[in-house]
Amino acid sequence: MRDEETAFGYRFGFAELPGRAFQLFRDISVSGVVLLALVLGGAVGVTASAQENPLGEIHTQPPPPPPKSPEDSRPVIEGAGNVAASGTSRRDSRLRVDVNLVLVPATVTDPMNRLVTGLEKENFEIYDNNVGQLIKSFSTEDAPVTIGIVFDLSGSMNSKFNRARRALSEFLRTSNPADEFFVVGFNDRPAVIVDYTSNIDDVEARMVMLKPENRTALIDAAYLGITKLRDAKYERKALLIISDGGDNRSRYTEGELRRAVRESDVQIYSIGIFDQYAPTQEEQLGPVLLSDICDMTGGRMFRVGDIADLGDIATRISAELRNEYVLGYRPSDMKKDGNWRKLKIRLVPPPGLPPLTVHNRQGYYAPSE
Repeated sequence: MRDEETAFGYRFGFAELPGRAFQLFRDISVSGVVLLALVLGGAVGVTASAQENPLGEIHTQPPPPPPKSPEDSRPVIEGAGNVAASGTSRRDSRLRVDVNLVLVPATVTDPMNRLVTGLEKENFEIYDNNVGQLIKSFSTEDAPVTIGIVFDLSGSMNSKFNRARRALSEFLRTSNPADEFFVVGFNDRPAVIVDYTSNIDDVEARMVMLKPENRTALIDAAYLGITKLRDAKYERKALLIISDGGDNRSRYTEGELRRAVRESDVQIYSIGIFDQYAPTQEEQLGPVLLSDICDMTGGRMFRVGDIADLGDIATRISAELRNEYVLGYRPSDMKKDGNWRKLKIRLVPPPGLPPLTVHNRQGYYAPSE
């Protein structure tokens, strides 16, 4: 950016806007979603019925950051070409909720859905059941995540399967190298087709052997993914759903899935490869269901307009998992009543910035006696 042209501006694509100066990495936009995970001591889990495996056998199995310079302290809007450059990263913070401390991760996006990094503690306010809380700790981190992939292998995915499989590879290869994964494939029934692994080759080798067929048990598959995340190695947990339509085969209901999502500490994202014209009611309701369960956790559903964009969308989601703010507070209401508590984060951005959006989980259940 040329200082003689704008000392207090930054570039959105090709347009110069007034505001506080900060770095733009590349012109390619990145859609942002919030990452929020709440790990409750003794959190209520969900248990799925044992399923047969129609898709095949299960495949088994830093030093402290340097001091920030004044240049580093500026907010940054990330471009897709710099997905791993997220500003200061600290691994000494852990995601948890105990009787005294709640840690709430979140991400921030600009009006063009690009990630914004570089904000400070004073740029955030947090509310628990509409009561303002004192932020006790503040950090950014790229800690490892346990990620469950729920992959649609129903017959309607046949023409989209190869691109969707390559998009999954892009997602895995741009993730934190320490992340662990598993894959739930589903058509008539869900099955774990790749068990916990940090070896991307394990996932890719199994996926290339699969063939889409039969119907779509999407709800059962999401339920199984949430259940399996109870055995996650890391405290941060995410579920990525890749599907092209609604459910027409599951035994679990939408209501049961929504309850499981609300009670879990899982961040959910989805890539919706929907046909332009949905002939059935199930296909018409599929996008609504995916969008709702993602929003409940602070995630988002990414609708694929062009199948060629699948890889870019997968890379965006990977970037968002690696860019988050973590706000810690001690609730002013310390009752262990097991009740649902609403969460809200309000931004107080630096002067001159455009409207920014913070995304966070809708709430959490308080510990119970």
